[in-house]
Amino acid sequence: MLELTMATVSGEEGATAGMQMADAPSEPGAVLRMGRDKSVCRLVSPDDWLFVSRVHLEFLCGPEGTWQVTWLRGSQPDPSSEVRLVVGEYAQTLAYGGTVALPRGGNGEIVVRDRTAPRSVNVGFYHEF
Repeated sequence: MLELTMATVSGEEGATAGMQMADAPSEPGAVLRMGRDKSVCRLVSPDDWLFVSRVHLEFLCGPEGTWQVTWLRGSQPDPSSEVRLVVGEYAQTLAYGGTVALPRGGNGEIVVRDRTAPRSVNVGFYHEF
């Protein structure tokens, strides 16, 4: 099971709003998406947060029950956000269009940060097996 918790964070003081949750069983082919498009995303950011694509992140379960996250490329050649994976003391920048494996049985956070304003979408994850 992969459990996701999303919060939108804005302002210099880090005001948090819009908490959402989603989960999916760790079965090959299971998918969870985060973005602005309510028709395909289980976690939806505010419509006016244009630094988040219509479908921004895709969490996909592989054949061994392991999960990966992909920062899907949008319509622009250069993104207006940056994405970081944080697990404990470890932090990794995710490349635009890149994919990274989530730790099996672990937890952490994926932070989508607007490059032009003090706001972000923070997606916490917990992989239970």
